[in-house]
Amino acid sequence: MPEANIARHTEGMPKPAARVPMTADEVLRELRALGDPRWREGMAHFGISTEVALGVSVPKLRALAKRAGRDHALAQALWQSGIHEARALAAMVAEPAKVTRREMDRWAGDLASWDVCDACCFELWVRTPHAHEKGVAWSASKKEFVKRAAFALMAALAVHDKAASDAVFRRYLPIIRREAGDERNFVKKAVNWALRQIGKRNRKLNAAAIACAERIRADGTRAGRWTASDALRELRSEPVQRRLRSSSSPRRRKGAKDR
Repeated sequence: MPEANIARHTEGMPKPAARVPMTADEVLRELRALGDPRWREGMAHFGISTEVALGVSVPKLRALAKRAGRDHALAQALWQSGIHEARALAAMVAEPAKVTRREMDRWAGDLASWDVCDACCFELWVRTPHAHEKGVAWSASKKEFVKRAAFALMAALAVHDKAASDAVFRRYLPIIRREAGDERNFVKKAVNWALRQIGKRNRKLNAAAIACAERIRADGTRAGRWTASDALRELRSEPVQRRLRSSSSPRRRKGAKDR
């Protein structure tokens, strides 16, 4: 269609409204309105502290995050509120490029639940240039949720950092082995998670993760035996092995016949 015709057809049509930035007070009011006491009670059954929670479901948080858009100043204000759902939302609206090492350390030190921890790792920190560095640095922390963040971040990187080399993830395996004896439930599960995700990345890392799990099992700690057995069950399973074989096989040329 000629440009003149396009102009005539679009003349008088309303222009899309520009997104109006939301203030922290507006967002917090909406969060309080969305709070559901029954959902809040259910959170406690999943090991989530509800002391500062409102009871807002994740789908509702995502819908609100979509409306708010990426806004780092808003994220910082929401985090400062201390409200459980506001902190989860902060991870969804923060701008990865503006996240500093110091801010990551500060937020990690504030973590008090596994779900906000995992939201920070998968929604935000995995997209920052400091992700691999902090995964290593936090792995020896004595704080339960800082340490969980280290291994949840390793799991997130194994899934999302397509450009990272195998060598990067091989360096995580001795750390996973070193910390596999931690009995704390939320740490133990994250250590296991990191090991499984690394082992599902490709066939070479699968073999390396299986070898690591065998060493962890031989170390003999109770938590380590659970981590190793659970990881080996998945990493050696036929569905995982079949997917890894398929992903490593050369693709047939279009139209090529089976020989």
